[in-house]
Amino acid sequence: MKVAIGSDHAGFKLKQQVKEMLQKKGFQVRDYGTDSEVSVDYPDYVYPVADAVAKGEFERGVVICGSGVGACITANKVSGIRAVLAYDAYTAKQSREHGDCNVLCLAGRKLKPEQAGEIVDVWFKTGFSGEERHKRRIDKIERGGK
Repeated sequence: MKVAIGSDHAGFKLKQQVKEMLQKKGFQVRDYGTDSEVSVDYPDYVYPVADAVAKGEFERGVVICGSGVGACITANKVSGIRAVLAYDAYTAKQSREHGDCNVLCLAGRKLKPEQAGEIVDVWFKTGFSGEERHKRRIDKIERGGK
């Protein structure tokens, strides 16, 4: 699977750990930055990841900022993106099974590497259920609630 990943300075360390974990699992990972803990603006790194996923260049994306909130808000501004701020394995699983989420947002200042590892593992292993009720809801999201 091809995965796009990006973070701001607050998510840099966790991004490096997640990237390494994904590569060890055989994923092809493209890192959109940042490349240090020097302060940067998260939209500069989240938008390119979300755009690449929306265009189909990557199957999924992972974005990380301090709380995960800014990254999630930004990613969800891109048409075709369904981003989730997952803070445990349950939310990761539900986001894939029910929401077919294609971008995972993580909190670099909140999650320990082991916690993030579990979330990432569950999120990438879980597929969309394909149930009609979930398809219907996703279609409504894509149509702006109509």
